[in-house]
Amino acid sequence: MSVVELTREYESWLASVIPYPLVTADLDHKHQLMADAKDPFPFFRGTYYLWAKHWAGAAGDLVNAAPVLSVGDIHVENYGTWRDADGRLCWGVNDFDETDDLPWTHDLVRLAASVRAAKRGKSLRVKLSVACERILSGYTEAMRAGGMPFVLEEHHPELREMAMHADRDPVQFWAKLTKLLRLPEADPPPAARAALAADRPPGLSEYFLRPRPEAGVGSLGRPRFVGMAEWRGGWVCREAKAIAPPATAWVLNTAPTCRIGEVVNRAVRSHDPFYRELNGWVARRLAPRASKIELDLLEEVNVNRLLFAMGAEVANVHLGTTNATEAILPDLDRRPQNWLLDAARSFANRLEADWEVWREAR
Repeated sequence: MSVVELTREYESWLASVIPYPLVTADLDHKHQLMADAKDPFPFFRGTYYLWAKHWAGAAGDLVNAAPVLSVGDIHVENYGTWRDADGRLCWGVNDFDETDDLPWTHDLVRLAASVRAAKRGKSLRVKLSVACERILSGYTEAMRAGGMPFVLEEHHPELREMAMHADRDPVQFWAKLTKLLRLPEADPPPAARAALAADRPPGLSEYFLRPRPEAGVGSLGRPRFVGMAEWRGGWVCREAKAIAPPATAWVLNTAPTCRIGEVVNRAVRSHDPFYRELNGWVARRLAPRASKIELDLLEEVNVNRLLFAMGAEVANVHLGTTNATEAILPDLDRRPQNWLLDAARSFANRLEADWEVWREAR
């Protein structure tokens, strides 16, 4: 079956398991974005369902690794910052839309393969062999330590510098986000309204409700709304995005279930109190220091240290599974030296071949 046919089949399945209509304009935008991009990274981000299909059929011995609750759609841009309950600035994985039980090898291979996809667009300047070594070193060290939460206060100056970059300045952030107010008022479903209102600031009676079109890549097509208001001297914003089952349920024809709340609560981290699963919607706070880190900011930090931290954060997620350390470390020690590099190259090649087919079909 061709890439185009698989995409059509997946999107039909997606429409059948979400109780709200997909946003056709966003899907069209996604399809065009993946074809028009000058490098394969947008295609990589937008087609986790193809990755899951390849993984099921071509991962070989990697699929025999111990299963853990995993990120699934991990990549170098699936990281961001948030404020914890004590107001501290934290960093880590900030999107768990595709979380599922997967072999512990899966997230590491996908993260390393994403480096290769980003390198094609010259967003990252690092050898893939070096990237794999740094990712694996971070993962191993955090796994042996029982976790390595990233709080960017007195520690992790490189990550803190990235989080405080001028491009994330509050003036610029709100100028961009409040452009959504030019759109017609939205009428979210009742469950989405409830998700937006769940953590509304005290004394704020209502929001300006708007759709959030063309946000992200992988989740484009799912209904997504924001509520914004000026409150006690500045803007506040909440987002609600419709939850979909992981693409692995489509690949394996298993029961479509969502485990976002479970993975977030079990990961070794200082949690984002605003990131929650509520009645079929993911609710989160949007703010200058509560958003993802774009690839163009990665050049501002030591990339080797950043990749080490990314690998460690994957371990933080995997450690949410009981006895993960006992299951993973012996297997990790037995694996050949270049297992991650070889697997990352193989899967990156498959996705790049899919991308070329997609571009020709468009």
